[in-house]
Amino acid sequence: MAIQYMLEIQPFPSPNPFVRLFSVTYLSGELKVKGLLAEPKEPGLYEGFLYLRGGIKNVGMVRPARIAQFAAEGFIVFAPFYRGNRGGEGNEDFAGADREDAFTAFELLKAHPSVKKDRVHIFGFSRGGVMALLTGIHYVDAASIVTWGGVTDMVLTYVERKDLRRMMKRVIGGTPKTEPKEYEFRTPLYELEKLKAPVLIIHGELDGNVSIEHAKRLEKRLNSLGKYVDTWYFKNFTHYFPPARNREVVTDLCMWMKRQSCIMEASEGRANQ
Repeated sequence: MAIQYMLEIQPFPSPNPFVRLFSVTYLSGELKVKGLLAEPKEPGLYEGFLYLRGGIKNVGMVRPARIAQFAAEGFIVFAPFYRGNRGGEGNEDFAGADREDAFTAFELLKAHPSVKKDRVHIFGFSRGGVMALLTGIHYVDAASIVTWGGVTDMVLTYVERKDLRRMMKRVIGGTPKTEPKEYEFRTPLYELEKLKAPVLIIHGELDGNVSIEHAKRLEKRLNSLGKYVDTWYFKNFTHYFPPARNREVVTDLCMWMKRQSCIMEASEGRANQ
């Protein structure tokens, strides 16, 4: 499989008989970074799905079953581990320079021979919400963006998550007071006017890891800019949804993504008439 940026691809055990998994080494800038690729076994053209994980280091690491779950919905899925993980070079810096790992992963999906042209969707969970929005801002040809329990404001994360402050000071270089520019750099709310893709916000109102305020701030800002945004708020759910409901939401959000593609195709058809 000759794909730009991809240096090495190795088969990886798949938990789903209808999905192939591969361990991928790809080039992000000058760093060799690792990720997981999932493809439906049935030959054909599919839409791309960039999966941006949450957490840092081993916390929130990509799970093969989760990636296969999205691929089974009819997508070619790529999930970067981010730099410094699973044998990759460099070090994560919490949506700083490591955003390049997401950017290059988006390019990798665009270049995949089985991915439909201009049909790469972006999904971010938890910390991956920031990564998804930053990637959507950078690539105006993104088909859609979904944030699930997603961080949108890095200062708010510092204020709310006392347990993360030591890590954030070490990785980002200081506090929001001592390094305001670094926190602003990692907060996509300031650049949403550049966003073109439709956005879906999924959030549990009882989320103690990433408060519902993150979702509300994103929704408010998108609305103020006249951007397309849908919200699915769940009154009784936390950061992690019950398994059965989680599966339902996965199917629903994948259908939402495909609807956005249908809208794009109809719009392109009218423009070509």
